[in-house]
Amino acid sequence: MKKLIVAMVAMLASVSAFAQEAAPAAHEAAASVASDRGLVAIAAAIAIALSVFGGAMAQGKTAATALDGIARNPAASGKLLIPMILGLALIESLVIYALIIALRLA
Repeated sequence: MKKLIVAMVAMLASVSAFAQEAAPAAHEAAASVASDRGLVAIAAAIAIALSVFGGAMAQGKTAATALDGIARNPAASGKLLIPMILGLALIESLVIYALIIALRLA
């Protein structure tokens, strides 16, 4: 009888050694996906914030430099206005591209 008990214990112990891990529950998998989406949303928010900050700084610098040039030489206002507006449009387009990329990520 003692040998039978030892054999049963050995057999049950070996079964647990080869057992597979439990599959993650559905709510754990959903939480992982939601967590990943949350991190992507935070990254997109930081990216658009940095882009807007950089664009605003560049637009401010462009306008300040153009107004400084016009103040020093009022006759050059026609020559400075078109390149300034073109530069501002290009800066704004970069910010809009960053917004589109951030919206695609989120």
